[in-house]
Amino acid sequence: MLRNAPKFYEVAKRIVEITEDCILVAHNADFDYRILKTEFRRLGFPYKRKTLCTVELSKQLIPDMESYSLGKLARALGIPMSDRHRANGDALATVKLFKMLLNKNSDKKIIKEAVKIEKKSKLSSNLRDIIESMPSDTGVYYIHDANGNIIYIGKSNNIRKRVTQHFTNTNSKSKKIQVEVASVTYEKTGSELVALLKESEEIKANKPIYNRALKRNKFTQGLFSFIDDNGYINLRIRHLSKDKKPITTFSNRQSANAFMNRIIETYELCDKLCGLEKSHSSCFKHGIEKCHGACICKESTEDYNKRVNSVIELNTYDNKDMILIDKGRDIDEKSVILVEDGTFKGIGFFNLNLQINNRDILNTLITPMQNNRDTQHIIQSYMRRNKRLKVIELEHT
Repeated sequence: MLRNAPKFYEVAKRIVEITEDCILVAHNADFDYRILKTEFRRLGFPYKRKTLCTVELSKQLIPDMESYSLGKLARALGIPMSDRHRANGDALATVKLFKMLLNKNSDKKIIKEAVKIEKKSKLSSNLRDIIESMPSDTGVYYIHDANGNIIYIGKSNNIRKRVTQHFTNTNSKSKKIQVEVASVTYEKTGSELVALLKESEEIKANKPIYNRALKRNKFTQGLFSFIDDNGYINLRIRHLSKDKKPITTFSNRQSANAFMNRIIETYELCDKLCGLEKSHSSCFKHGIEKCHGACICKESTEDYNKRVNSVIELNTYDNKDMILIDKGRDIDEKSVILVEDGTFKGIGFFNLNLQINNRDILNTLITPMQNNRDTQHIIQSYMRRNKRLKVIELEHT
């Protein structure tokens, strides 16, 4: 859409002219104003304007709304929208919203007080320079001290935004980082899964001082199975232990329970055999015909266990040979994660023209990485959350 659009320097003079002695009104004005200032700074021009944010105004003049996003506000207030998420459509909707807010504030006192005059940045110049050099891409970033030592490693879907948070937050860890940081390096990954795997490995390898307390006990719950006296496969959520291998793992009990409720409904499993209900007779759902009766041996073990095994098969990669295809660093690239015989082997990137299900080609692409419980959790959790992730099972060699 922007292929034939003018470059910023071609329209910069006109922007200066039409905003002279004006107040910039925008939905989330800080973001738009920051973009304008950044572009003008690249041209060596000190752009400075007053701003007014319709998000902040809406919160004051229309309290208790479910959401203050432009789309949801427009729907709730009956503001017609066309070309959603396009400059023209969003701008027109913001104008209509602003007019409504003007009418609600008859004496204009709240609106006058909401006008922001730019204050001098509290960030030191070296922190601002670091932020400006960061990309707004997915990847892993490394915060270094003056000696080049890595003091923190993180991953983000927007590296610049996350580094900005480190430099502006007021918690104890952020303040220490702000004092010690000398530079930040980064590696784009395109894929959040690749970023998570690289972050985990890099933290283990480098042991940054400000990651140590943060990364302990990243996941605590596991899904386990056993066969009861009647021959039915039971599923349970349990705390992880070193002596028992889980089918899959979860960060906390809440996410584990949400998963269990979802599979019970999807696969028509029994609450009692999944540990969510204790009863000496049938489960509650059997009484309302939502359970086929495995709890009272009414349903055959073959039929019930077939559905349970489908859950287990889908949520474990034990003994599996497979590749996961995700986003790449560029538009014509994809990332690949290799699992062989249930063991995570490594990650790589490939051009869309390559046939990567060929083992020889795969081995040349893959950068080997460590396999451990953390990587298993990261991969399984990501596969559960991202149903559109492309998974290709490979033939066993």
